[in-house]
Amino acid sequence: MSESAAQEIPMSRRQLLSFVTGGAIAATTAATLYPVVLYFLPPSTAGGGEGVAAKDKEGKDISVSKLLAAATPGEPVLTLGLDVNGGDATYIVINDQKEIANFGINAVCTHLGCVVPWDNGAKQFKCPCHGSVYNADGGLERGPAPQPLALVKATVSDDKVLIAPWTEQDFRCTDLWCNKDPYWVK
Repeated sequence: MSESAAQEIPMSRRQLLSFVTGGAIAATTAATLYPVVLYFLPPSTAGGGEGVAAKDKEGKDISVSKLLAAATPGEPVLTLGLDVNGGDATYIVINDQKEIANFGINAVCTHLGCVVPWDNGAKQFKCPCHGSVYNADGGLERGPAPQPLALVKATVSDDKVLIAPWTEQDFRCTDLWCNKDPYWVK
C-alpha cells in the first residue's frame, strides 16, 4: 500500500464517536474540577490577584465615586469584602483627604467573632458582645479581645474598591498589642 493511500483512509464512525465521547468526558471533568481546585488555592493565586470587589449590603459592587461623594472623612464604611478571620464584613477607611486609605479593617472581633460596629461619637470600634474596644485603625485599646482587628489591603481600580489579604507588617502599635507580624496571615 502506498503512503498516499494510507492517508486517504477515512476515520471510522467508531473512532469518531470515541474521540467525541472522550472530549465530552474531558470537558465535563475539567468544568467540574475547576471550582474545586480554586477552592483549595489561596486567594492571591486563585485568579483575580488584585483582590475581590467590596460589595454593599445588597451584594452589588461599590462605586468609589458614589462612596466618596456620600462618605464622611474619618468615618469607615462597612462593606462585604474578603473573608478574613471568619467573616467578610470589612470596613473601608476614608481618610481626612476624603480618599480611600490603602488598608481596610476586618470587622470581626478577635475575641469571639462578633461583628464590631463603628461608634462615630467615640471614633472607635466597640464590640457589643464583650466590650472590646479598637481605635480608628482597628488597633486594640481594651480587651478581652487578644489581638487587633485584622487588616486588609484596599486598592481602587475601575471605580471599584478591591480588597486583598494584608501580608505586610502591621503598622499599628498600642499599649495592649505591638506585634509587627500580621497574625491573620497563615
